[in-house]
Amino acid sequence: MSNPLQLIRNRLPLYIALTRLNRPIGIYLLLWPTWWALWLAAGGVPDWRLLLIFTLGVVVMRSAGCAINDYADRHVDGHVARTKNRPLAAGLIQPSEAVGVFVFLSLVGLVLVLQLNTTTILLSIVALILAATYPFGKRFHHLPQVQLGMAFGWAIPMAFAAQTGTVPLIGWLLFIANMFWTVAYDTLYAMADREDDLKVGVKSTAVLFGRFDLLIVSALYVATLATLILICVIQGFGLFPFIALLLAAISAVWIVYSARDRDPAHCVRAFLRNNVFGALVMIALLLAYF
Repeated sequence: MSNPLQLIRNRLPLYIALTRLNRPIGIYLLLWPTWWALWLAAGGVPDWRLLLIFTLGVVVMRSAGCAINDYADRHVDGHVARTKNRPLAAGLIQPSEAVGVFVFLSLVGLVLVLQLNTTTILLSIVALILAATYPFGKRFHHLPQVQLGMAFGWAIPMAFAAQTGTVPLIGWLLFIANMFWTVAYDTLYAMADREDDLKVGVKSTAVLFGRFDLLIVSALYVATLATLILICVIQGFGLFPFIALLLAAISAVWIVYSARDRDPAHCVRAFLRNNVFGALVMIALLLAYF
């Protein structure tokens, strides 16, 4: 009979790879807008309990999203150079295991969200639907990045609801800003896989935008920054947050420029650099309430 501890020890690295805990960039890109929302909703440092619940929720639900994404792509990832060695695509774990991980992590997320108010709990139902359906969107339309933006951004109205009991205008404006940003950075990510996606018939904004990809990505960064500036104006912030947003704008130029040759490795590197953009926006909000 197999030793249960040994079995766990053998499977754990595969589950870590499945949920991408060994590659936390997705956690960072989901965490930044969640923290933006909590700081804006609280008018400064948020309730520590909410900060803890939402931070843990980001880690749990991003991991759940990766598991269901790999399940949805199990017949595709093996044909894409960047993803062919993922555990499910490589046959190292079974599809049922990926679904099991998704269900388990979703239940953990449910336990976390049940600590919040009724409005936030109701909003979390939408979050779960978005997380479960996003991976399948690329089969049917060219805008899965928009679905991802909705899934990654839904923590924003949830954070406002948890902190204030409602979602004001600035909450929805922040949601829109994050939508623009997510489509921008995930298009850069999809550009790395565009040739393989065309071969296997997977749809994306990178395929849809074609040779206008970087032009549209640039416009999306402009729209992100314009919406963030509008939020700062509505809130009556002083000068310092705008300086941080100027630095974020410079980082956006750096990000797009680094993908100018559309080399897959450079596109992935440009995608990763969005962590800097998210951090600079966070600094802008910290300065606003300093």
